[in-house]
Amino acid sequence: MAFDQVKMINQLRKAQKELAKEVVEVEAGDGAVTVQINGELKIKSVKLDREKIDFDDITELEHWIEIAMRDGYAKAQEIASDKMKPLMGGLGSLGL
Repeated sequence: MAFDQVKMINQLRKAQKELAKEVVEVEAGDGAVTVQINGELKIKSVKLDREKIDFDDITELEHWIEIAMRDGYAKAQEIASDKMKPLMGGLGSLGL
């Protein structure tokens, strides 16, 4: 393997490790639901604020969870894309 290829692979590994540390936090329902997702698109936490939730209306809570998850994943994907984009151009030289 050529030096450039090894260098590129090492840069990709480093970027992946950095993404694991990047965490986005989103809220839905005016803070009733808070979700944290990292740059690897793994859920770090889900928090519910009992004072802002009407447990007699579970449909509303489910909707807020859906919104928080969707928005969190979108933001985390954007971060991952921005971090990996500069490295993706070099993948062609690796034969991938």
